Amino acid sequence: MAADWLGSLVSINCGPTLGVYQGEVSSVDQSSQTISLRQPFHNGVKCPVPEVTFSAIDIKDLKILDFRNDNSRTTSAAPAKVTSAPVAVPKGDPRSVEKLNSPQHCSKSYGERHLDIPGQPKGFRRRHNSWSASNRGVNQVTPKKNGVKNGQMKQRDDECFGDGVDDYLDTDFDFEGNLALFDKAAVFSEIDISERRNGVRSRGTPQEQTPTRYRHDENILEAKPVVYRQITVPQPGAKEYCTDSGLVVPSITYELHKRLLSVAERHGLSLERRLEMTGVCASQMALTLLGGPNRFTPKNLHQHPTVALLCGPHVQGAQGISCGRHLANHEVEVVLFLPNFVKMHDAVTSEVTLFNKTGGKQVSSIKDLPDTPVDLIINCLDCHENTFLMDQPWYWAAADWANQNRAPVLSLDPPASGQGQAVEAKWSLSLCLPLPLAEGAGRVYLCDIGIPRQVFQEVGIKYHSPFGCKFVIPLHSA
Repeated sequence: MAADWLGSLVSINCGPTLGVYQGEVSSVDQSSQTISLRQPFHNGVKCPVPEVTFSAIDIKDLKILDFRNDNSRTTSAAPAKVTSAPVAVPKGDPRSVEKLNSPQHCSKSYGERHLDIPGQPKGFRRRHNSWSASNRGVNQVTPKKNGVKNGQMKQRDDECFGDGVDDYLDTDFDFEGNLALFDKAAVFSEIDISERRNGVRSRGTPQEQTPTRYRHDENILEAKPVVYRQITVPQPGAKEYCTDSGLVVPSITYELHKRLLSVAERHGLSLERRLEMTGVCASQMALTLLGGPNRFTPKNLHQHPTVALLCGPHVQGAQGISCGRHLANHEVEVVLFLPNFVKMHDAVTSEVTLFNKTGGKQVSSIKDLPDTPVDLIINCLDCHENTFLMDQPWYWAAADWANQNRAPVLSLDPPASGQGQAVEAKWSLSLCLPLPLAEGAGRVYLCDIGIPRQVFQEVGIKYHSPFGCKFVIPLHSA
């Protein structure tokens, strides 16, 4: 009895662990309850071994795909060609295998066998390729593009194109009729009623809807209104400035500026600290004006920028010398002009000593300054208190050289507009809070020298830092 099934094509489901095997039955052993398949396929992939043996305890389900008896084939006049090509069986889903695989059903196409499944409604049709079988005969073979002859048939052609189910696709779908069945207003009304009942905020009008996408500069969280006047002074100056973000920065008088620095020095912010902080901020701004990272690269060593530093014998001159020291440390050729004086401020003397250690050039005569235009001139000639320096010959000689050199000028801590300025600047850098500068000061910048907020409060200034993430910010006339 077992020999009758030799040569048949079967599908053996061994559960989700072992999977599904397909192949031709080569032997059946009733005593050991085993069955062997030759040329097996495992889950649709050909096995590397020629034969696989299964035990009855591992077999969950066995289906006969094609009944072929070896005895009948050997005596037949026209033996059928045996193929072990696998039938498409979904991986791990034995229910999708066709249950009607008896010999009397072998000649039927896949569509015919599908329609004969018990319990399946007769009116059920599965959509296939739009190339309908009604346009050709049942046994008509699909022409092959690779040169296969027209009478040669393969099993997959009959499986895919052998069912005439496209006859039911001739009726067009009525989109307008189905769309008319959808009452949009009623559906949205039900949604609104459900949202109000559940306490969910209604969508509202399009103007009241919360945007689903935000720009890169918009905050998702609702914030308080922005206060742009965060700095108030007891004695406002003649001008007001504003930052790039719109914050108002009022100017202060020189008397309030002097008192602020005095209180800061009493709390520990000494003059030396102020000089160092001012020098760092001014040098950073100067390096940016000179080209920044585009110029200061290892491949550009043959074009070191040249900066002329014009300083007087006062605190503003010491700030300029500190800036020149930092510039010289960044491979900038600095030429320091400082007239010879019998007695100078102690801060100037100490800064000159440090500057000379950088290898920078110091001159005391206008004749020793460069004849050709330099890259930048930093003006520190003016003083807030000693206005008599403007009457000295060296002052006017240095101012005339700066105006004739045609190089852009950066004024460091310039005086208020009441005092005259002999050198017209393109940029001016003020400290902590600006003074009301004259029109010849150019574009105004502000640097942070590290004065704490409580120090501002002691002199009657309500202060919130306008610098953000920077130490030097531009100011615009309000």
